[in-house]
Amino acid sequence: MNLKDKNILVAGLGISGFATACFLKNRGAAVTVTDMADEAKLGTYIPRLREMGVSLELGCHRTETFERADVIVISPGVPSSIAPIKAAMEKGVPVLGEIELAFRFVREPIAAVTGTNGKTTTTTLLGNMLEQSGFKVFVGGNIGTPLIAYADGNGKADVIVLEISSFQLDTISTFRPKAAVLLNITNDHLERYPDFAGYAKSKARIFENQQADDFAVLNSADPVVHSVTQHIKSRKMEIGETVAQNSILRLQIKNLNYKFQMPASLPGKHNLENATAACLAALAMGASAEGIQIALNHFKGLHHRIEYVATVNSVRYFDDSKATNTDAVIKALECFNEPVVLIMGGRGKGGGYQELREVIRRHAKKLIAMGEAKEDIIAELGDITASAEASSMEDAVLQAYHAAEPGDAVLLSPACSSFDMYSGYAARGQHFSRTVRQLKSEK
Repeated sequence: MNLKDKNILVAGLGISGFATACFLKNRGAAVTVTDMADEAKLGTYIPRLREMGVSLELGCHRTETFERADVIVISPGVPSSIAPIKAAMEKGVPVLGEIELAFRFVREPIAAVTGTNGKTTTTTLLGNMLEQSGFKVFVGGNIGTPLIAYADGNGKADVIVLEISSFQLDTISTFRPKAAVLLNITNDHLERYPDFAGYAKSKARIFENQQADDFAVLNSADPVVHSVTQHIKSRKMEIGETVAQNSILRLQIKNLNYKFQMPASLPGKHNLENATAACLAALAMGASAEGIQIALNHFKGLHHRIEYVATVNSVRYFDDSKATNTDAVIKALECFNEPVVLIMGGRGKGGGYQELREVIRRHAKKLIAMGEAKEDIIAELGDITASAEASSMEDAVLQAYHAAEPGDAVLLSPACSSFDMYSGYAARGQHFSRTVRQLKSEK
């Protein structure tokens, strides 16, 4: 793909948009970046782009700029359905995403992981398994470093491991991973898609360009995954109803039997599925059984995923800020045997909270709701258990402290995005943890 002297528009300036602009500029393109945010909100990116000679259009999207471009590259946060992009496409302007652009410039085999929940855990584990098997691995995509930044650099890996979101899959055309993993599909991002079927179809696109010699790792126990993967061309490796007895995971592939010891850092059935998917994908990419087990042994869990924070007056506090949808909250609550004081809330994502009713009835002794969605959460769930609204994270933690008794757990598991109050789920989780530790120091 020749980029030299092409007039290329990058829509969306975040970590992905910035890396894309740098990549394009380094290959001789005339680059313009457009973003709906103003300069004050875009931080350190602006002076660096100006130094490189990148043109900037901030605070709006101008349709005429989109229509004049030779190529448009969309960052994941920008829907391809916005009017300026539609207008450009009607005039024949090619539109692709950062992942698609980067794919055209890398030659290393790719293992890609998607799903509503568990992507980051599975991607991280898979990368570790391949590293412990002796491969030089690049891990990135929707976590850490964008693939386009890898394509722009000098370092070369033996294999690439990517976390891929539905937003990134929306804009692929040739992207073809050697091993593709689809963990699960549950309600999420319905503020972006016309309906659940549209979201599910987007997830299934990870297999779209695979051929018969590629691998598809599927959670066949998920009925939606099963329904959208009936006609894929690649070789299926199914997680199925995997059961680990005494923390031993047993797999059989091509008449070869594998046995892996599961770590305590991966609690719950959902993490068993994540680990199984990582094992299958790692084996498909050439990992050794020894390397896989070493990676499992060393895995400590990820930040903001049912992460233990502290114990205050014999009550354990956990940060599950990454749980930005109802399915993730269900999986988190099912990991607890003790009564839970549950803190939810943030910015709603359009799917409602009815799916949580039964699991809250079984596990939560009190529900505390905060953020933009707090009134909706209480309206849908407040009749199941004791409930209250909180005005801030500090208020939520203090209310949880007073509601919990020795032996209980307090769990931040929001079922919402964080963008009403925070820059991301990590910032929300860090605020929760700081507040809990401050509470501990005072009690």
